[in-house]
Amino acid sequence: MLTQEQIDFYHKNGYLSVEDVLTPEEVGELRTVTEAFVEKSREVTDHDVMFDLEPGHTPENPRLRRLKSPILHHETYRKTLHNEKILTIVSQLIGNDLRSNGNKLNMKLPGFGSPVHWHQDWGFYPHTNDDILAVGVAIDDMTEQNGPLLVIPGSHKGPIYDHHQDGHFCGAITDPSFSDKSAVPVRVKAGGITIHHVRMIHGSVPNTSDHPRRLFLLQYCALDAWPLGSFKDWDTFNSTIVRGEPCNIPRVEQVPVRMPLPRALRAGSIYESQTILKESTFQTAKA
Repeated sequence: MLTQEQIDFYHKNGYLSVEDVLTPEEVGELRTVTEAFVEKSREVTDHDVMFDLEPGHTPENPRLRRLKSPILHHETYRKTLHNEKILTIVSQLIGNDLRSNGNKLNMKLPGFGSPVHWHQDWGFYPHTNDDILAVGVAIDDMTEQNGPLLVIPGSHKGPIYDHHQDGHFCGAITDPSFSDKSAVPVRVKAGGITIHHVRMIHGSVPNTSDHPRRLFLLQYCALDAWPLGSFKDWDTFNSTIVRGEPCNIPRVEQVPVRMPLPRALRAGSIYESQTILKESTFQTAKA
């Protein structure tokens, strides 16, 4: 359970780290399963529906940067999505009735790891209200050296920045007025979690250490937050509920929205969308 101080910190700053949420055994299981998927990535030479690969990936030297929708590929990941400790923490922040709107496992293996340029998740999937957050389950200790999550405290209360370049969505902030000078790293030990608001400006730089940084990201929404884009069908939509019962009355709040249209020229992952950037969005952020 979160303390009131932690809840207040999250609402003021838009992010939070919580230690010791998973047991050492649960972390060990996640590591074992994840390492097996890295080994399996040796079988592919290009991105596919499961794997997003670092530049330089080869069968001899696998460089996997993202496992896409891992809950579809292994029960261990599905169990983590439904972990009662995680759900209780999330419920304290955005309400008891919850659905999941996505998941991925981002990896920065020792000595490399693609950066994720500054962006707001809200730019990718605006909803009828912004009671939406992402939980990052730390499979490894996340330090200042191994490409931690970087956030700009309080930015979840600010504007929704333009994420377009040359008329197309690119998955990164391109507004020339944007500054990252107030950015801070989020540190957490393996087994802890990070939490960031859907409108929080965040990113990460490459891993310059000898230690991996693997972060399993789980996205949760209040059940009455409905996507402004389309969804497949009612039953599929309701299959994403992790707590509560189906609801067909969206809660509509006055929140700023900028749609991710026209669509990105390169799709598949944020890494691919951001490849069209003409220059880095990082300015003064700490690694």
